Amino acid sequence: MENFTPVASLVGGVLIGLAGAAMLYFNAKIAGISGIFGGLLQTRKNDTLWRLLFVAGLLCGGIVIRIFYPEALDFSVDRSMPAIIAAGLLVGFGARLGNGCTSGHGVCGIGRLAPRSIVAAATFIITGSITAIVVNQLFGGAI
Repeated sequence: MENFTPVASLVGGVLIGLAGAAMLYFNAKIAGISGIFGGLLQTRKNDTLWRLLFVAGLLCGGIVIRIFYPEALDFSVDRSMPAIIAAGLLVGFGARLGNGCTSGHGVCGIGRLAPRSIVAAATFIITGSITAIVVNQLFGGAI
């Protein structure tokens, strides 16, 4: 297995779980990225600043990693730009269709044992796996 990092993965997973739990406990809000970002597109009074800060924190985290640990982001993608754009649009469509993304359903919803989130996360995983198999087997990994 290439780039196997169990300690870093465990620490990252624990931090994501703690952040999701803290957001729910202290703010009574689900840390679902698609919902938080989507809420910026329809502004409501006293509901924009925290969303902006959350998204800014995500972006700043990436910048900090890029500055202090650039090899963490050193990877290549063996897909065409149209395929990447299509995949992004399909993920966005799926997040809207499922009323949330993997962070909201997978991290926060499953942690709360919400049946809807368990079904949504299982659907995300199964659909993603089938899509990866189809693309790799039928199209040779190139679209």
